[in-house]
Amino acid sequence: MTRATRETPLPELTDAELMRAHVDGDPEAFGVLFARHRDRLWAVAMRTMGNAEDAADGLQDGLIAAFRRAGSFRGDAAVTTWLHRVVVNACLDRLRAAKVRRAEALPDDLDDYGDRGSLVSASDAGDPSDLSVRAEQRRLVLGALAQLAPEQRAALVLVDIEGYSVAEAADVLDCAVGTVKSRCSRGRARLAVLLGVLAPSSGDALHADPGNHVSTPVVGTTRAPRAPPEQHRP
Repeated sequence: MTRATRETPLPELTDAELMRAHVDGDPEAFGVLFARHRDRLWAVAMRTMGNAEDAADGLQDGLIAAFRRAGSFRGDAAVTTWLHRVVVNACLDRLRAAKVRRAEALPDDLDDYGDRGSLVSASDAGDPSDLSVRAEQRRLVLGALAQLAPEQRAALVLVDIEGYSVAEAADVLDCAVGTVKSRCSRGRARLAVLLGVLAPSSGDALHADPGNHVSTPVVGTTRAPRAPPEQHRP
């Protein structure tokens, strides 16, 4: 389905139709697909890599890979799942290559990087002192995440922060459900030590059951609402 033969405007196509259009040679289809899911892909890359510069590199690697390998997409999973898998794998490849095992410095203006699902926006009302405390907690959480093994970090980002079910995270990470549960369990245990100073009495700590469909979020984060896996025509 090239631009010459397409009758439906690109923004009205489903994700799968955009993928097919891209594979068939439409020069604009992949850009529309990426724009549709850009914010969520960026959020995952940012949390997996720990800082904006590395996240941008990981996201770029993932998008180049997705652009080139789109023909290998067989429709066994949602397009969004496949895109997340490619981006997460690109981020993990960078982490493994660099042997990252320490917290990265986080930018002071983290709220400006488009991670709208988890960070308090300027329009959110609240006590300034409370917002300051939560901002500091977010920095500590992201710093602690950066100290986890890459595979554990990716699992926790998807399940505890992005709100994926364990089964969905297993699809993204291309591993068994039990592997995701194990990575989450070990990652949470490590975070419990790293974030011990945060342990609040409000019950907002990291104590989710890895078998749950939706688990308790990490301290200081607010999970983004899940977007539908496909965009359909009205």
